[in-house]
Amino acid sequence: MTQCSPLDGASHNAPPPVTRQGYRNAMARLGAAVNIVTTDGPGGRHGFTASAVCSVTDSPPTLLVCLNKGSSAAGPVHANGVVCINTLAAGHEPLSNLFGGRTPPDERFASGTWHMGATGAPMLVGAVVAFDCRIVRAVEVGTHDVLFCEVIGVAEGGSDESLIYYDRRYHTLSGPTDD
Repeated sequence: MTQCSPLDGASHNAPPPVTRQGYRNAMARLGAAVNIVTTDGPGGRHGFTASAVCSVTDSPPTLLVCLNKGSSAAGPVHANGVVCINTLAAGHEPLSNLFGGRTPPDERFASGTWHMGATGAPMLVGAVVAFDCRIVRAVEVGTHDVLFCEVIGVAEGGSDESLIYYDRRYHTLSGPTDD
């Protein structure tokens, strides 16, 4: 992989190495939808907050999700082999924080209203959209597993305001208005 030159047009002979903190600071500038990824099955019910979610292909419909291998959700997610990716709406900041912290799984699910998707993974009522998925492949990369998730069901919510994480803060992104 080659490193690009700075955005200000200056050039350098040898680029400095990318530090962990430098990378984290740069990633804070990459806005992303906030999602709660849930699972249920033989490995138990669990969930975590994730912004590292994106589309892979529409044939078959597949998303990828990055899961920290050291997280408490890693074991249940792998054991169950299913997830639901719930894209959060405006006003879901407290729920995002709850699923992103060290709160026990039962307490996480006590907030919000949930129903089960076809896979058995919990779907958040009021999510902008929920993708019910089977994990078809996992690839280990550094501290994370990249999960390739085939979408077997989609449930669209009624909200047109999505929760976005940018510059280490929550923001709301609104859809077009009917004028």
